[in-house]
Amino acid sequence: MDSTHTAVYSTVLYQFIPFSVRDRPSKLTPLVEVNMTTRRQFLGSISLPAAAAVGGFSAVPPVFRRAGPELVQTLSSHPGTPASVARDEDFWAEVARAFTVDRSMVNFNNGGVSPSPAWVQDAMKGHLDFSNLAPSYTMWDVLEPQQESVRQRMAREWGVDAEEVALTRNASEGLQICQLGYDLKAGDEVLTSTQDYGRMLTTFKQRERREGIVLRQIELPVITEEPTEIVRRFEAGITDRTRLILMCHMINLTGQILPVREVVSMARSHGIPVIVDGAHALAHFDFNISDLECDNYSTSLHKWLFAPHGTGLLYVRREVISDIWPMMAAREEMDGNIRKFEEIGTHPAANHLAVAEALSFHQGIGAKRKAERLIYLRDAWAKPLMEHDRIRIHTSLKPGFACGIANVEIKGEDMPRLRNWLWDQHRILTVSINHSQFQGLRISPSVYSTLEEVDRFVEAMEHVLRSGVPT
Repeated sequence: MDSTHTAVYSTVLYQFIPFSVRDRPSKLTPLVEVNMTTRRQFLGSISLPAAAAVGGFSAVPPVFRRAGPELVQTLSSHPGTPASVARDEDFWAEVARAFTVDRSMVNFNNGGVSPSPAWVQDAMKGHLDFSNLAPSYTMWDVLEPQQESVRQRMAREWGVDAEEVALTRNASEGLQICQLGYDLKAGDEVLTSTQDYGRMLTTFKQRERREGIVLRQIELPVITEEPTEIVRRFEAGITDRTRLILMCHMINLTGQILPVREVVSMARSHGIPVIVDGAHALAHFDFNISDLECDNYSTSLHKWLFAPHGTGLLYVRREVISDIWPMMAAREEMDGNIRKFEEIGTHPAANHLAVAEALSFHQGIGAKRKAERLIYLRDAWAKPLMEHDRIRIHTSLKPGFACGIANVEIKGEDMPRLRNWLWDQHRILTVSINHSQFQGLRISPSVYSTLEEVDRFVEAMEHVLRSGVPT
């Protein structure tokens, strides 16, 4: 690196070093005095890259600075068991203050996409501001290499190897990489269920039209607390032409958690790889991807991890990376490299780098405490409503079979109409689900949701139980 590049980069870097580092000028001296031959060597020498360091950028408003390392420390050091913390409203009020949500409404559709804490938003904006100084340099040469630290942290958190983790834009992208990437020929069958996500069914239906493969779908129970029954139904759907299985970890329609490991074990005995749709599972409840023993796992990070919108993760078991074609072409020498799935042309690094802050926030809350809180909020609305004869909860409330998402129906009422009335009259946002097996509203509070908001929802539903949906 020549002296001009060193001076320019040192100035730029200083502007975006976290407060916790910038407030100690003496620590910056090595960055200014460094004498490197290449920019990549220089980057490798930085002990606190912007994406991995805790804190915010210089653009972070003072009111949000605490929603960084101090907040993480406060949350992580909070005493109590997960069950007791789940009921500690002071703790969750502290969590809620990290968000900038609109309290004039009740957002019970966090299963679609979740807001990010202010700290995460500001980190992304800081990275984006830096990128725009000279993106062909600042984005490509400075920021993009830092994604490796995000890859490593995500892999460590969920118990897999960093060389098995790709950063994507959402769960659908990762799933389609796998759905379209496996070699299939006319007559080959893929097996999934009638409760899988619509976009993923559409993906296989397109391969049906284009290549002549066959999509087979099994019907799963709306509620089941018998994992062996799920395994039995998947195995019953296998034929001698079955080449691939797609299954949900958590069904988006109801929040039902499926026995992934058991299905994977059964499928492997038949020599069939399993693609797992984990869109709603990661950072929602506590598990390791490695424990599932699956070949492929794709998830969105902008749901329960509260990462920037348009971020996802794809896990591919090292042994099968070379079996899957990437969505966009990669060089032949990358056949066995997980990064081939990130070959999508120019993309903003800012979103992926801010995943680091979202992960720190998740770790501060604690996976087990988060899951217990989401269950507590679910039970706070579901159990009072279940006392009414016309209520149907299309989700198991038993431990291990669901978490924060549940589906509720008022028998005799039109669910889309109820959804619209809740929004129009009460500013309560829900999702209307109309499936061949059931209908209902999908309810998904989040860690920033309050018991008062839950009560508002229960009161509105009880009004409908007494009087019907007003016309």
